[in-house]
Amino acid sequence: MAELTGSPPLHSGLPGAVLFTCNLNRVRSPMAEGLMKLHFGQAVYVDSCGLHAHARGRDPDERADPFAVAVMDELGVDLTTHRPKNFDDLEDASFDVVISLTPEAHHRAGELARRRSIDVEYWPTFDPTLVTGPREVTLQAYRDVRDTLERRIRERFGEVRTFGG
Repeated sequence: MAELTGSPPLHSGLPGAVLFTCNLNRVRSPMAEGLMKLHFGQAVYVDSCGLHAHARGRDPDERADPFAVAVMDELGVDLTTHRPKNFDDLEDASFDVVISLTPEAHHRAGELARRRSIDVEYWPTFDPTLVTGPREVTLQAYRDVRDTLERRIRERFGEVRTFGG
């Protein structure tokens, strides 16, 4: 058996809990949550929420955006069971890092962090639902957002050093 003494931790520098936020919790924040879980497994607790999930008569059984589901499935990430939620739906607000993907969510994240030791970061992220055109054009817009989020996650949290997170 190899000697592990002196080896760096598998996920040194990772926070214990990360929250990704956006406006509706149907596209960007669930994609980021899924990517973080894909790359870091259970090494870090990850959740996501939006500002307006369940608001204005929205169906509580609503799911992730079908295009988000499709492009995440290309990487083996299953968003079919994701249910949008808002800040009030969070079971716990004890996050080390909150990453906002929209300006509106960034404002709300600042309120969550007030009087707490939470790092709040803003990663401006394009809304692929604004793209119109043929299915392939729309899917490419979602892939671009997915790939941008994945790059940002790797830059911020580093590379996985073990199979399966």
